Amino acid sequence: MHVDLNTVVELRDARSRGTWRPGDAWLGGGTYLFSEPQPHIRRLIDLSRMGWEPVRMTPAGDLEIAATCTIAQLSCFARRADWPAAPLFEQCCRAFLASWKVWNMATVGGNLCNGLPAGPMISLTAALDGACTLLSQTGEVRRVPVKDFVIGAGVKDLRPGELLRSVTLPGRALESRTAFRQASLYGLGRSGALLIGVRDPIDGELALTVTASTVRPIRLRFAVPPTAEAVREAVEYGIGAHEYFDDIHGLPAWRRHMTFRFAEEIRRELVEEDGR
Repeated sequence: MHVDLNTVVELRDARSRGTWRPGDAWLGGGTYLFSEPQPHIRRLIDLSRMGWEPVRMTPAGDLEIAATCTIAQLSCFARRADWPAAPLFEQCCRAFLASWKVWNMATVGGNLCNGLPAGPMISLTAALDGACTLLSQTGEVRRVPVKDFVIGAGVKDLRPGELLRSVTLPGRALESRTAFRQASLYGLGRSGALLIGVRDPIDGELALTVTASTVRPIRLRFAVPPTAEAVREAVEYGIGAHEYFDDIHGLPAWRRHMTFRFAEEIRRELVEEDGR
């Protein structure tokens, strides 16, 4: 791990409000910042003493996850929950290519703000209709759906100086039935395709969220239980050829193939098996 960020000249406490300037970076867990050289960074703004509660249920019954919540904290909280969607949290936490040391340092906010296609916290929160709360240096608050927050490989809807405060998951989503599929080229490799199906507990709508195989989260919704043909057509026409990711962890053709395969498996699990 590269920990010698020799361009950083100052570490500031985020509780002390100051003027944001080019060359600043928010420091959460630091597992990405300290993993490789960051020659453009001059100051780190440390969020570790903000005192945000890692995970909490709101009075409205929604789940609020602080940006500084670690993967270990989220996993521990979800294991004690009894929502139908609770197993999905552990499945996504386990999708990390990470040791227990990283689990105890890496944050949910950091994973979202990196915006990488294989970010499993992006997969989790996009699938459960999560919304990001963003704070500007002037005090302005923006709420952006996770599916719209990550707009490309490493590209986010994040303005200069803006801070991801939390991600909120609606209580209705927590009551959904879910199905999870993930593939990697290697036994302990980075996700090459990660699909999540969510069946609404009230109207039965099926939402299919495609991540890892694509450069951004893509949501496909089916108001009525879809047939295999309907799912195939939705994937065919809902994901452009240019939207499949291409790197050493998987060629676009393989990622596309796995997306079709997993989409149908999820349909069978949440639609056909449910109708038996």
